[in-house]
This record gives sequence, structure tokens and C-alpha cells, in this order.
Amino acid sequence: MTENGTPGDKVRAVDLSERDRAILDLEQSAPDAGRRKEAIIRRELGLSTARYQQLLNSLIDRPAALAYAPMLVGRLLRLRDARSHARATRSFGPPTR
Repeated sequence: MTENGTPGDKVRAVDLSERDRAILDLEQSAPDAGRRKEAIIRRELGLSTARYQQLLNSLIDRPAALAYAPMLVGRLLRLRDARSHARATRSFGPPTR
């Protein structure tokens, strides 16, 4: 809803495509399946693992994805933020004293 209470900007999970929902469903059902997950991605979605990850990464930024799978999207956003923070704080030089 907007500030004045009109439902015009209400985000709905139905705003996702069938493929978007399939990606979120697969991630929900097999988050750490390893090699098996790669085969499932290729068989079920017809995507390479790299393309799947790209689509998933952009998908979790969409409000419709959050409306469709709030727990999953929240977890994936936290994991992405933690990895980003770890990369930003890592040092490759000698330790400072």
C-alpha cells in the first residue's frame, strides 16, 4: 500500500514468472545438494549452474520474491551480505601491527 492507503503499489507474489517461482522452489527444496543440485538445475530448468546463480542473485532483490518466499529470500540475502562483508574485510598484505 502507498502512504495514503491505496493498494496500487501492493507487491504480489503472482508478479513472478513461472521460471522465477521454479528457481525459488528449487532453492528451497535443495539448498545444499552439491553435484545433485547441478543436475537438477540442468534437468528441471535447462540452465547452467552459473546462470542459475545469476538469476537467483537478481531474483532475491525483487519484492515479489520476498512476498513469495520470505524466509528463503531473507536467508539468501543474509548469506550474500555476510559473504560480501567477508570479502570487503579480508586483507592480502602482511598483518598490520
